[in-house]
Amino acid sequence: MNAMAWLVLLAAALMEVGGDAVVRRGLRGSSLLVVLAGCATLGGYGLVVNTIKWDFSRLFGVYVCFFALVSVLFGRFVFNEVVPRSTWLGLALIIGGGALIQFGRR
Repeated sequence: MNAMAWLVLLAAALMEVGGDAVVRRGLRGSSLLVVLAGCATLGGYGLVVNTIKWDFSRLFGVYVCFFALVSVLFGRFVFNEVVPRSTWLGLALIIGGGALIQFGRR
């Protein structure tokens, strides 16, 4: 486990959430070009996340933590949403599960 793998997971999460946000913006603004840009970003996420040479179940089990964290932060700071405490608690549980997947006994 090295720092590069963690950075790749973070980059993939940023691409996935960012791509979803771009698609959302395009759909709400009726811009096909923006939707297609978001789709391209989502395709790039799939390529990036799979560069890590881990077992599939371990990779995506841990990746879900990054995706959930970035999603909540995007909602809060990009879309200016009020994130309820229950969401933060759920996020903490997801991150705890990811830590168990990554660092638990094999």
